[in-house]
Amino acid sequence: MVTNSELFERGQKVMPGGVNSPVRAFRSVGGIPNHIARGRGSRVWDVEGNEFIDYVQSYGASILGHAEPVIIEAVRDAAVDGTTFGAPTEREVLLAETMVERVPGLEMLRLVSSGTEAAMSAVRLARGATGRSKILKFAGNYHGHTDALLVAGGSSVAEQATSDSAGVTAGAVADTVVAPYNVVPELDDSIAVVCVEPVAANMGLVAPEPGFLQGLREACDKVGALLLFDEVITGFRLDRGGATSFFDVQPDVWCFGKVIGGGLPVGAYGSSAEVMQNIAPLGPVYQAGTLSGNPLATAAGLAAMSQLDASAYEILIERATYLASGLTEAITGAGVDVLVPQVGPLLGLFFGTEAPTNFEEAKALAENGRYKQFFRGMVERGIAMAPGPYEALFVSLAHTRDDLDQTIEAAAGAAAGVGDATA
Repeated sequence: MVTNSELFERGQKVMPGGVNSPVRAFRSVGGIPNHIARGRGSRVWDVEGNEFIDYVQSYGASILGHAEPVIIEAVRDAAVDGTTFGAPTEREVLLAETMVERVPGLEMLRLVSSGTEAAMSAVRLARGATGRSKILKFAGNYHGHTDALLVAGGSSVAEQATSDSAGVTAGAVADTVVAPYNVVPELDDSIAVVCVEPVAANMGLVAPEPGFLQGLREACDKVGALLLFDEVITGFRLDRGGATSFFDVQPDVWCFGKVIGGGLPVGAYGSSAEVMQNIAPLGPVYQAGTLSGNPLATAAGLAAMSQLDASAYEILIERATYLASGLTEAITGAGVDVLVPQVGPLLGLFFGTEAPTNFEEAKALAENGRYKQFFRGMVERGIAMAPGPYEALFVSLAHTRDDLDQTIEAAAGAAAGVGDATA
C-alpha cells in the first residue's frame, strides 16, 4: 500500500510543492497532505484507508456530496457518447437555459472551464462594454489567479509571503483599484466594473454588512460602471437564484463555477443580452475555449442542478445552522473563544471574540495560530477541513445528523488542544 508520505515525497519531485494548488501542501497547518483515494457522500478515504467526514467538498463544488449516483450516471452516459468535440452540444444549451431561468436578470452566458477563466473574461467584457479601463476589487476577495485581479486576494494567496504574486507586472495591475470590503467606495467615470464576492468566502467567511451590496449597486448606477458578482462560491449554493435572489440585489455581470459543474471543471460568466452582444462572434470582445461546454461537465452540472429545488436549500441551511450552533457550544465549552459566522448554508470559523468585517480583521484572526492547532486535532479525529484558515466550511446534502453530531463531538476534543500562543 502506498502511503501519504511516499506520494508527497514523489509529488515534490515532479510538481511544485508536491501539489497542483498551493493550499493543498498543508504549509499553513503543517504535516503531510492526505492523498484522497475515493469519496462517497459526506466522507472521503485517503490512500492509507483513513476515513474522514469531509467539509472541504471540493471547496463547495460537491453540494450533493461525493460520488452522488445521479451525477455518476449522467457522466457515464455522456462519456459513452464522447468526451469532447469542440462543437456545440445539446447539454450546454440546456445548462445555460437552466441557469438563466433561475437567476433574475441573467439573460445570456458563456461557459468556460474554470472560475478564474470566468472572472478574467467577465472583466474583459466589462471593459469592452463600457470603453473604460479601471476595475475595482475588494481586499480579501479572491477572483482567481488572473493577473489584474491577483491583488490583495484571499484564499491561499493570502497565505503566501505577500498577498500579491511574483510575475505580475506593475502594468498588469495599474488599472486595478483595491478597496476595503464592506465599505461602499467613491467611484468616478474611469471605473469599468466593480468586482465583489457577495459573501466574502475566501477570507474565512465575512458577510456583507446591511446595505453594502445595495450601496454598490447605487454607486455603480451613479457613474455608469458595471457591478460584477463573483458567484463561483455563492452561485446556486446560497439559493436557487444564487446571491442575487438571496440578497435581492441584481448585478450587471455574474461569474459562476463549482456547483454548475457537479464536481467537474467548469465556469461561466453572463450578463444581459445587451451586454453579452459584445462577446465574439457577435461583438469585438474575444474569448474562446476548446473545452468550453465540455460534454462531461455539462452533464454533471445538469444532474446537480436537477436536485437543487427550494427544499434542498432549506435542508442545507438547517444543517448548517445545527452545525454552527454545535461547534460554537463545543469549542467555547472547552474554554476557547470562537466565532462561527453563517450566511445561509455557508459557514466560517474564526478563533477570537470580534467578528471580522474586512480583510485586515479576518487576517488578524486567521494568523493567530489557533486554526492550525484546531485543524490538527480535527484531522486526528476523522474530520476533514480546508488546510488553511481563509476557507469556508461546506455542508452538503449528503451530511447526516449523525455526521454533524460526530463533528461537534470531535470539535470539543480538538478545542481542548488549542492554546493561546501563536503556533
